[in-house]
Amino acid sequence: MSRYQPATRPTFYFIGVTTAKSSIMRVFPAWARHLGLKDAVLKGIDFPLHADPTAYREAVAFIKTDPLSLGALVTTHKIDLFNAARDMFDVIDPHALLMHETSCLSKRDGKLICHAKDPISSGLAIDGFVPEGHFADTGAEVLSMGAGGSTIAITWHLMQKSRGTDVPSRIVVTNRSQPRLDELRRIHQDMNARVKIDYVLAYRPELNDAAMAALKPGSLVINATGLGKDAPGSPITDAGIFPERAIAWDLNYRGDLVFLDQARRQQAARGLQVEDGWTYFLHGWTQVIAEVFDIDIPTSGPSFDEISRIAIEAAKG
Repeated sequence: MSRYQPATRPTFYFIGVTTAKSSIMRVFPAWARHLGLKDAVLKGIDFPLHADPTAYREAVAFIKTDPLSLGALVTTHKIDLFNAARDMFDVIDPHALLMHETSCLSKRDGKLICHAKDPISSGLAIDGFVPEGHFADTGAEVLSMGAGGSTIAITWHLMQKSRGTDVPSRIVVTNRSQPRLDELRRIHQDMNARVKIDYVLAYRPELNDAAMAALKPGSLVINATGLGKDAPGSPITDAGIFPERAIAWDLNYRGDLVFLDQARRQQAARGLQVEDGWTYFLHGWTQVIAEVFDIDIPTSGPSFDEISRIAIEAAKG
């Protein structure tokens, strides 16, 4: 018997690991009221990390064929779900084709569409806290720990020709397994990467410490591993030293957030700018909601600030 039951109301799915713990379960109903989505509901679908491909295919098949299942946001499983169900998508957007991942499933005219929205949402988040001209002015580098879909999207954004000279002088990506690094290298080659990129196998956190220690002052250090949310811990040790005047960004906004705690302990002494994943969370969700429900949602200004305020209030409740 299938684990999925036909939806009785317009239903939007959240495919993740521990979806019930996410603030979005309280935030979405408030947003739905604000955005006029009437009786739309959000339901979580949890899979363990690197689940069996047949499990991903079953979920995609259900969403594709169930009339009131409108689409989904995908976290953590972006690459694995894409690889498992690629042949089931009727349309794949250019970002998803390039990055071999999906963060959004939507339906139009009976067709299931696979999108990669992270290049847009991560770019909006980064440009919101990294000062314009930062990389051009400082020669700063980027260390992204974790070679999953978020790192693919972030590095794509930071290498865009539209940024001119405001690109990192070097990007370092670390990961605990070599196959992900090899896949990321292939993707970067397809992107015609115009920034030097180093791929570092870091199967122990001390190796991430070493990669971080080699960065220039002002560099952007990103926890894109999921540690602190999908699994406990941090990709660095307590002995890891952030570069002077670095920007420490944890893509997580909930969980034990060890990486953020480590950065905050060094914030005064090292002159760090410390950012959590809240704004990334907002852009990630609103970009997908706009696509799935075919509505316009602002990305800045008073209307976006109101969406953020609603989310903060709902998350508290």
